[in-house]
Amino acid sequence: MENTNKTFSNFVDLHWGDSLTLGLYFLVVVCVGIWAIIRSRKSSAQDYFLASRSMTFFPIGASIFASNIGAPLFVGLSGSAAASGIGGMIFEWHAIPFILTLGWIFIPVFVACGVYTIPEYMEKRYGGKRLRLYLSLLSIVLYIITKISVEMYAGALFIKMLFGWNLYVSCILILAFSALFTMIGGLTVVLITDTLQTIVFIAGAFVLMGISLNKVGGYNALKSKYMDAVPNTVLLSNQTNGCGYPRSDSFSLLRDPINSDYPWPGTLIFNIPGDIWFWCTDQVMVQRSLSAKNLSHAKGGSIVAGYLKILPFFMFVLPGMAARVLFPDEVACIDPKICENVCGNPYGCSNIAYPLLVMRILMPGLRGIMFAAMLAAVMSTLTSVFNSASSLFTMDLWTRFRTNASSLELLIVGRVIIVVLAVCTIIWIPIMQSGQASELWQYWQALMSAVGPPWALVFLMGFFWQRTTEPAAFWGMLAGQMLGLARLVMLFAYKTPECDAEDDRPAFLKIHFLYIAAMETALSAFVMVTLSFFTKPRTKEELHCVTWWTRRAKTVSDDRESNPVQMNIEDVQFEDNSSWRQKIFTLCGMSTNKNESQQSDKVVDLKENPVWRDILNINAIILLVLVSFIIGFFH
Repeated sequence: MENTNKTFSNFVDLHWGDSLTLGLYFLVVVCVGIWAIIRSRKSSAQDYFLASRSMTFFPIGASIFASNIGAPLFVGLSGSAAASGIGGMIFEWHAIPFILTLGWIFIPVFVACGVYTIPEYMEKRYGGKRLRLYLSLLSIVLYIITKISVEMYAGALFIKMLFGWNLYVSCILILAFSALFTMIGGLTVVLITDTLQTIVFIAGAFVLMGISLNKVGGYNALKSKYMDAVPNTVLLSNQTNGCGYPRSDSFSLLRDPINSDYPWPGTLIFNIPGDIWFWCTDQVMVQRSLSAKNLSHAKGGSIVAGYLKILPFFMFVLPGMAARVLFPDEVACIDPKICENVCGNPYGCSNIAYPLLVMRILMPGLRGIMFAAMLAAVMSTLTSVFNSASSLFTMDLWTRFRTNASSLELLIVGRVIIVVLAVCTIIWIPIMQSGQASELWQYWQALMSAVGPPWALVFLMGFFWQRTTEPAAFWGMLAGQMLGLARLVMLFAYKTPECDAEDDRPAFLKIHFLYIAAMETALSAFVMVTLSFFTKPRTKEELHCVTWWTRRAKTVSDDRESNPVQMNIEDVQFEDNSSWRQKIFTLCGMSTNKNESQQSDKVVDLKENPVWRDILNINAIILLVLVSFIIGFFH
């Protein structure tokens, strides 16, 4: 096994070949972004936030995949694989049916009622203002603590390893580049650059997988060598408590329901509401599908994303396990002093498995391409989240207090909020580091399970039970989330014990977070059902197009009653088309052509070509059978 005593800040010297490939990558991305900016029209809300509803299935599917494939997989999933084997992959494969659910169940309702944002749907379905307001605020907060901060931290980890730069300087650099694209280009630029970057990081990840497997002697050799990948400090100390040793179930997806890191009842059953929340009701994912030119393309995007979700096993899990085989003293360290010296985290260094592999085994030039691929994944997620957060704040919050806001004002606000989010994220990073312990993947999943299940239940009840009322939905969601947030606060308040130390934390923290998620769901369901029978339901007329059963009550999706602000290009017309202001608007991708604005308000309905509908349905069935076989094979 290959070992080294190099410290975290001095893993490798930057080669000119790496600088060249990195520079070429950024040049290509900038050129593609400029082309997309010129191609796109952002003179109305539909143009800027939904890419004029003109996207086809492949960019949609690639962007859904790219929006999820950043730090939690490059750093988190590979780190989880290094620490405990393939178990974390169950979250990826388990997600595939719910990506299809987005296209087949949720998007038809969202399209039918004509919404820009998820909170906007809440107002149309339940009435009142507080659900929409609460979900908008909660979404933006969650983007900071579960998405932007995680992505920035992982990207900064790579930059620090490569250049030796300060963590916060690295974060600011990544933020600046990602935010600039989103602020200028809107969803069109995000989708197009996501497609390019998806191709880059898939290719780069497979190259690294091939080289790393070759280093360890192939897959069969990996299975045997992984179980023997133990740090020298553990071997010399003759420890028998299991610390530093791989798990006995490292090559199993469905693990013991009591004494495991990923209990199978939690991953297969209790994680269902969390997956529905993440894939079907999160603004980042839904916004991509809403940009489709028709329902068939939205479904096709789900199919593409579903097939791509099979790949992380090869892209991240196998390389992460190979990193432990090649560098056990660093990746699998358990001594706090050694871990602190290696990666700056006394609880463990599994998070550096993938970056360390890139830095150590790839040749100059190729290493730069792989680094570019990692940054591509991080920036794909950041640009997606920035665009979605901008949509939520502008269309759900700002227009609530500024009902007569002009188009120019809304477009400026949508860009300014991105800067505010970036600053808040940098402030959150130290808190995130203190609560994640050794595995970024576990931190990410625990955060999502704290709020996701009750959120998902509000949508499920709203979709399929017309008796559900607004007070029931609001208080039911709040009750479940209070339970999840209570555990989350305790998670940050009580430090994770070291491997060989006694766990004296409260018993509530010792319950697996997926079982807590089940408790959240049960509590929310009880409150929602009970309150629904004691409060007045909405009338049949008020439920037109906002439930699964009434989605075909009307097919035109351009009803904007719940959002009185319709952006109008007349607000930004200039008498002098050659003025400096007109040039700035053109540079920012904001058309000043009134005719273009009028053409952009496209109507999307639920009609599908029968042939394409059948092809998509067959592909969905094939994909479900395939993922069922894969989970069964690795059980």
